[in-house]
Amino acid sequence: MSRGRIVWISGPVLRAATEGPFRLRESIRVGDAGLLGEVIRLQEGEIVAQVYEDTTGLRPAMAVEGSGALLSILLGPHLLGGIFDGLLRPLARAEGAPPRHIAPGAAAPVELQLRFTPSVSPGDTLAAAAEFGRLVPADPAAAQRAASGMRLARVWIARVPPDCAGEVVAIAGPGEYALDAPLLTLRDAGGALREIAASHRWPVRTPRPVLARLPSDEPLVTGQRILDSLFPVALGGKGAIPGGFGTGKTILLEALAKGCSADVIVYLGCGERGNELAGVLEEFPQLEDPRSGRPLMERTVVIANTSNMPVAAREASIYSAVTVAEYFRDQGLHVALMADSTSRWAEALREVSGRFGELPGEGGYPNYLSSRLADFYERAAKVTTLAGETGSVTLLGSISPPSGDFSEPVTSHTKRYVRSFWALDAKRAQARFYPAVNPLQSYSEDSLDCALWWARVYAETTTARARAASGGNEWLELRRRVLTLLDEQARLERMARIIGKDALPARQRLTLANAELLNEAFLRQSAFSETDRYCGPERQASMLRLLARHIERAERALADGATPEAIAALPLLRRLARMGEEIDEHDPATMRAGFAQLEAQLEAAFDGLTEPLSPAAVPPGQSGGSEEPTAG
Repeated sequence: MSRGRIVWISGPVLRAATEGPFRLRESIRVGDAGLLGEVIRLQEGEIVAQVYEDTTGLRPAMAVEGSGALLSILLGPHLLGGIFDGLLRPLARAEGAPPRHIAPGAAAPVELQLRFTPSVSPGDTLAAAAEFGRLVPADPAAAQRAASGMRLARVWIARVPPDCAGEVVAIAGPGEYALDAPLLTLRDAGGALREIAASHRWPVRTPRPVLARLPSDEPLVTGQRILDSLFPVALGGKGAIPGGFGTGKTILLEALAKGCSADVIVYLGCGERGNELAGVLEEFPQLEDPRSGRPLMERTVVIANTSNMPVAAREASIYSAVTVAEYFRDQGLHVALMADSTSRWAEALREVSGRFGELPGEGGYPNYLSSRLADFYERAAKVTTLAGETGSVTLLGSISPPSGDFSEPVTSHTKRYVRSFWALDAKRAQARFYPAVNPLQSYSEDSLDCALWWARVYAETTTARARAASGGNEWLELRRRVLTLLDEQARLERMARIIGKDALPARQRLTLANAELLNEAFLRQSAFSETDRYCGPERQASMLRLLARHIERAERALADGATPEAIAALPLLRRLARMGEEIDEHDPATMRAGFAQLEAQLEAAFDGLTEPLSPAAVPPGQSGGSEEPTAG
């Protein structure tokens, strides 16, 4: 074991004179308490390291001990339903026990008994990630939760770690074992023996190997209409959520964690305020998973690293989270990682870099900010695992640009590596519009990849008449029409601020009315409503198709002589604006009947608008056509 002595220390950064060989990224223990750290730089006879715990009380001449291994975390079946700090040490306490902080340098062992059933015999040859048994919690209640978790029952498969393979020398018999108890002994190609338990350690900065990366042709369904229908993120894709203070980044990420279609949720609070994370930790255990009826926490891993925790641990927490996500991906599961926020992580990089004495780059951030962001986001993928199964990791990171400036370094560099960009708008948030996603600043490069998936959804929810009328991909066409309408609304609102809304031609006033209805009925979604907080693909398709039908009939009625004011006065518009609240999707048959009834009422209402446009309803010098205001 290599050793050293501290010669200089500043905050989380120290220098130590070495008495043996160290290697880059090696984990170390510092001082009498054994604080966890990592070697960052090697010099002749000296190392530079960062410490992931509070360094108060450290002084020169204190001992530094190397572990000989890279900074690693413990991965295993104990993670699901757990709450951990940035170094993946459990934060949850036994029921009834008083709250307490993790002691400095503590390893915080996990006490978990598992019932093991072997599936191999001595003499068998196992490849990397091969199954060698099944694991069930020894606690009957925990075993029942595991068995009822849909696909999550597969999480309890005991597998060989990805960096190990060989001949089975010994295998434990059926029985109950601790999480770290050896269950399997392998002899590798070099003749060395290796003991394998239900859990194993993996370096956080090293991506876990896969058999192949796959193109993704289906979206991660979030349940938020503006995201799924206009700016989808692919399964195994990358998304960014930038927004200024108070625009709802944390609320949106929490909503995605509660409602998205992933099998496992990894929620990372990276440098956020403690009261926000306290709300997450209080609410998540009480939520019910709509797919299984079990508590949502049973398929969630929460990593809490608040702003008052050591800044270097904040930098490590994001790698711990993505390593946990890759572990569940290797079990053949689809994982969604919500990182809130990557700006706080970048600020930790900036602070530690300054203590290293490195020359600052743009905005004071280190020059390697871009490459670190690329390392993180490129670990998102849909893959074929070493075991031959399909799994994915979808990364969604929020960004907190100062003053909402999207040209600042973290946002501008992140845009280079993500394919879905959900820009939150302060003006929408101030108007209590949720989610406050600005549709004119957001984009999705995954939309074309997800088009066939959405086409199948629309084909399953449409009639033969509508299918024949649409001709092509109905979702792409409706999405194009919606974005065009919203862009036209922005242009007309700028014009209306100059000449007044009443001076616009009738067709342009109708465009504004249609855009306002689209915003209220489809893009606005209440996070406090039991019915409207989540909207599935079928209900989204029915709502968007119904709104498109309304716009089509309104334009036809205008051409037949109706006024925009008469169309806006239709009692039906109130029902259209509230259909997300009034038509739920718990019973698909009832939902389809509700939309069919609403469509019939829409057709009947417009059939009644047959009166010609009266001269009194037309302002002087203006007709009901589509002429534009002219200058001069």
